[in-house]
Amino acid sequence: MSVIDELTSELARLPGIGRKTAQRLTYHLLRQPPAQCRKLAEALVALTERVRKCERCHNLTESPLCILCADPRRDAATLCVVEEASDIASIERAGEFRGLYHVLGGRLSPLDGVGPDDLTVTALLARLEPEGVQEVILATNPSLEGEATALYIQRQLSSRAVKVTRIARGLPVGGDLEYADGVTIAQALAARREM
Repeated sequence: MSVIDELTSELARLPGIGRKTAQRLTYHLLRQPPAQCRKLAEALVALTERVRKCERCHNLTESPLCILCADPRRDAATLCVVEEASDIASIERAGEFRGLYHVLGGRLSPLDGVGPDDLTVTALLARLEPEGVQEVILATNPSLEGEATALYIQRQLSSRAVKVTRIARGLPVGGDLEYADGVTIAQALAARREM
């Protein structure tokens, strides 16, 4: 296998990158100055050597604690549980949530061999009392696996003195009713609020 084929194959393994896109990226890199390619390679090496999981919430960080866990201005009484570290960025972009997070590291998926022991549920439960958590917001994705994960966690929390909530689901801003599926409309109606 040539170096070009090897890089193309590796790039094609990335999510959202098909074989043709991987090939285009490979040839694009070949047209770049060698220093630019080395800079990319060094960034990839640094990524694998320096990034680790936050000791507290399992977010990705270069320090023992991520920037959110280290921020004393965050509300430690409210904990938002997400599937992946990338979900935190989406919630933070909204600028509304001021609590802390807990990253599960995936979602329950028996078909893929992912069970409760593969997630950080035990670490989540261990955080509740010592950190004085009063509310746990379950922000797993609205997929079958995400719903099963939220239900599993809710059951694990049922004997704890903590309020358990689920993020609302419904129609996106700017969306049209005619393009929404029935489940989304049903969830939007169920989560309606008084104006």
